[in-house]
Amino acid sequence: MSDFPWLSVLIGLPLVGALLLVAIPRERETLVKQFALGVSLVVLALTGAMAAGFDAGGARFQFDEKYWWIKEFGVHWALGVDGVALTLILMSVILVPLVILASWNEADRSGGTDVPPKRSVKTYFALLLTLESTMIGVFAATDVFLFYVFFEALLIPVYFIIGSYGGAQRSYAAVKFLLYSLFGGLLMLVAVIWLYPLSAKSVADGGLGHGTFMFDELSKMNVDPTTAKWLFLGFFVAFAIKAPMFPVHTWLPDAAQQSPAGALVLIVGVLDKVGTYGMIRFCLELFPGASKWATPVVLAFAVVSIIYGAILAIGQVDMKRLIAYTSISHFGFIVLGIFAMTSQAQSGAALYMVNHGFSTGALFLIVGFMIVRRRSARISDFGGMQKVAPVLAGMFLIAGLSSLSLPGLSPFISEFLVVVGTFSRYEWAAVASIIAIVLAAIYILWMYQRTMGGPTVPAVEGMKDLSAREKWVIAPIIAIIVAMGFFPQPVLHVINPSVDHTLARVDQHDPAPDITGNVAENGARP
Repeated sequence: MSDFPWLSVLIGLPLVGALLLVAIPRERETLVKQFALGVSLVVLALTGAMAAGFDAGGARFQFDEKYWWIKEFGVHWALGVDGVALTLILMSVILVPLVILASWNEADRSGGTDVPPKRSVKTYFALLLTLESTMIGVFAATDVFLFYVFFEALLIPVYFIIGSYGGAQRSYAAVKFLLYSLFGGLLMLVAVIWLYPLSAKSVADGGLGHGTFMFDELSKMNVDPTTAKWLFLGFFVAFAIKAPMFPVHTWLPDAAQQSPAGALVLIVGVLDKVGTYGMIRFCLELFPGASKWATPVVLAFAVVSIIYGAILAIGQVDMKRLIAYTSISHFGFIVLGIFAMTSQAQSGAALYMVNHGFSTGALFLIVGFMIVRRRSARISDFGGMQKVAPVLAGMFLIAGLSSLSLPGLSPFISEFLVVVGTFSRYEWAAVASIIAIVLAAIYILWMYQRTMGGPTVPAVEGMKDLSAREKWVIAPIIAIIVAMGFFPQPVLHVINPSVDHTLARVDQHDPAPDITGNVAENGARP
């Protein structure tokens, strides 16, 4: 299995599928949808086969590929996955076919209250497949320059999905998303280019004699503290925008409100994870000293994101904006876990990235089904839906309870690990973050009560319950949320070795009480 170019195939297959969609006549929409779904299922099957061969106790990066791409500049087509990258790729390829199936009849008119003119269904599904290709590439890249290429390539399909298939303010939301992302990307590009001459003379073994962008070689560099701080900031700001993190988060609510609900699952559930994944992979491991230097400020912004996002979610009148603000709060938890730099907190953060993708994905999909039926995303336009659509209401309740981290559902263990792991080193941050847990119960239960409870409003009467197709979309995600809520250990078993390696690189160990009751450093995983 190690000789087969799994990752190159996984990146190339959806891209080839997107190109082949162009050859299908525009009027044959059913064939377009079937072909796109078939390609995504093949990618899912191949990813499952690759994951089955992953050895959690083996080499850190597995299924490695390394070929010269631009030899004159030391750039390689270099791919490989560790436990964190593998779980994020698995999450991505599971969500894509579900999004395609969810968008079966709504690809050209799922933007929101103001239905745009009929758009090309073929182009929409081609953009989804292109987005899948870039998502796999960004998590699999082990050459920093190649990572940057995929990081920026993600913007192209997302920009056109929002700008062409969104709501009435889709152009504004698409441009805002693009400008924010390009600003962060330019900062990271400066840092990436800066790494090249440093790598030729600042490697621990005395220097390579030539520049490189290979992650494993760059991680051995000795960089002076001042330079490392500037490089860290170049990467971190780009990742904070992508995450999104307060105060560079404002593009997300607008993008969420205007995007098609199906595509929004990938934008918030997967695309935003590139930011937090990049913090773990590049900020902490390439610049460990600078990461520790920035930790107090990053933790403060993470706590602000947690509370700020939760408070603003309570006051939203649009369901998609509400869920977007909850995601800002949840991403604050992820960043908190990353920079707490304990094994529990960082394992929880890595697991949270996966659990958030499924939990928020379920919420956006169900909200999308509601919008299609009511032609509105406003909470006040619903009411009493549980009487006319009990299955939809039940799925909405489970997805909502998972978002507020109810015990027994997958986000709970993630949030618990983050809070407990953070408390052992930064008590103030852990205690402050708990406020958001109470606020989460308010915004989720209040949204459910106003949309599903109470008397049935006239516009909702006669509304259909979930169809068989829609049940096939939601059921797998709900099953994953419940299964991982009761038995997260298989995923943690894959994630933990990568977390341990990152903490070793940053030279951080878990604090543990000694016999006198004081806090001491202990390298053992609890």
